[in-house]
Amino acid sequence: MLKVKDLNIKFKTQNGLFEAVKGISFNLKKGETIGIVGESGSGKSVTSLALMRLLDKNQALINGHILLNNNNLCGLPESEMRKIRGHQMAMIFQEPMTSLNPVLTCGYQITEAIQLHLNTTKAEAKKKTIALFKEVQLPRPEAIFDSYPHQISGGQKQRVMIAMALSCNPEILIADEPTTALDVTVQKTIIELLLKLKAERNMSLIFISHDLGVISEIADRVLVMYKGEVVEEAPVKELFSHPQHSYTKGLLACRPSPELHLKKLPVIADFLDTDTKKAISIEEIRKGYEYPAGEIIERKNKLYSQQPLLKISNLNTWFPIKNSFFGRSKEFVKAVKQVSFDVYPGETLGLVGESGCGKTTLGRSILRLIEPTSGTIQFENTDLGSLRKDALREIRKDLQIIFQDPYSSLNPRLTVGDSLMEPLQVHQFYTNDSKRKKKVLELLERVNLLPEHFNRYPHEFSGGQRQRIVIARALALQPKFIICDESVSALDVSVQAQVLNLIRELQAEFNLTYIFISHDLAVIKHISDRMMVMNKGEIVEMGDPDDIYYRPKEEYTKRLIASIPGV
Repeated sequence: MLKVKDLNIKFKTQNGLFEAVKGISFNLKKGETIGIVGESGSGKSVTSLALMRLLDKNQALINGHILLNNNNLCGLPESEMRKIRGHQMAMIFQEPMTSLNPVLTCGYQITEAIQLHLNTTKAEAKKKTIALFKEVQLPRPEAIFDSYPHQISGGQKQRVMIAMALSCNPEILIADEPTTALDVTVQKTIIELLLKLKAERNMSLIFISHDLGVISEIADRVLVMYKGEVVEEAPVKELFSHPQHSYTKGLLACRPSPELHLKKLPVIADFLDTDTKKAISIEEIRKGYEYPAGEIIERKNKLYSQQPLLKISNLNTWFPIKNSFFGRSKEFVKAVKQVSFDVYPGETLGLVGESGCGKTTLGRSILRLIEPTSGTIQFENTDLGSLRKDALREIRKDLQIIFQDPYSSLNPRLTVGDSLMEPLQVHQFYTNDSKRKKKVLELLERVNLLPEHFNRYPHEFSGGQRQRIVIARALALQPKFIICDESVSALDVSVQAQVLNLIRELQAEFNLTYIFISHDLAVIKHISDRMMVMNKGEIVEMGDPDDIYYRPKEEYTKRLIASIPGV
């Protein structure tokens, strides 16, 4: 159906032409699913946008052939290409919130496309849209038809995007990172949904991801992209059982594996730095990173022989949603319900659960960024709930948080250096700014950033670099306790491995205590000394990660484990 031959894409920049895609070729058969995998910047998304002719022709130079049913798309005028988009070839974009128009209802955005391409009446288009919403298993399809994007969850927005892509019965569907940053359970349902729709409609599918685990669940054949080139292509089973290229081995190895106990995760450099002629295996690299026999038991005996650093007792955080006639709250969302646990010095306590279970609210309630409704929070025998504003600010230097989205937690108008110096100025660390700057440069170096990054702004960094910046800011005040709130959820698996290794190294170096929050049970099991599973505001299981993984008590936990994408 689709033949791509010698596709080359260059972008005009201030420093000349940048070659993003370098002469790639592949074919897509009817009913086939091709997985394209690689890190951010490898050329995956640019390739998909080129197939749809969505790149700005004033910025991008495209050479090569894109043949759809022997029709060369590269030479088509825009008016002809507009007829093909949506009708013959459609795309699910990476971030549904930015792809959907925030001022139009979900239903209107789909009926618009149906009326344009299929020449139907408004009533027919609405009927087809609601049928599509049912097909993609959206709850309350009539209500979602009239809802705006901000009124529905991330998983629901992704289903709306899938419905939009399917609305004009395309022959080829391109899915660009459609499950990134979604809960593992939602991710699994989206993959199952795409496979079901593909089979029912006999579509061809190009599925783009940075996660080989996800690719293994959906693809028939895999292309591995690295720096704009296809470095390996193979049927999915062959690629996973016998990867040939060092880069492919690195991508496979850097995913946390629940079955292994590794001190650190392998990274891409472990494979690319070796002699490429030497047949180094994933097992060889991982073996070098395994915990020595008895070290885990010894660590846990030491941890739990201490007095707790943090004690949470019967914590509740409720949000009012409905008031009575007299203005008193009579209905609440009970985001955190009767939660109690202790955290020990030097421990990493993992907190796992789906979006909406109360994880983030619990983390912010502990730091009093959200005021709890009731319960006690004791840090080093100090009741945080009783502290007034000045006393709370003073103790906050010992209690820090790494937020989920590093870009939105950094001030875009401040340079990285100013953002890192600000907490030192507020808490009057060091006697002048030159000494503070010296400290900030040391912090940047410690999180593997460069001195010249001091004067750059947040938008000039990649996602992984921004995550390192907010880690450095959390470390600036020499805290004892840090909450890591989904701090690796949106990162490439290779960058995720680097950040997880850094978090563990810093813990050993500075004797840090963590609550590590994630929706990914594989990540939580890798990083944690103990694990808590949260559902609907309550802790439903707590204990040793191995016990919970191999012997889960709750059906909810079993579902989380079953949703981990396999390799």
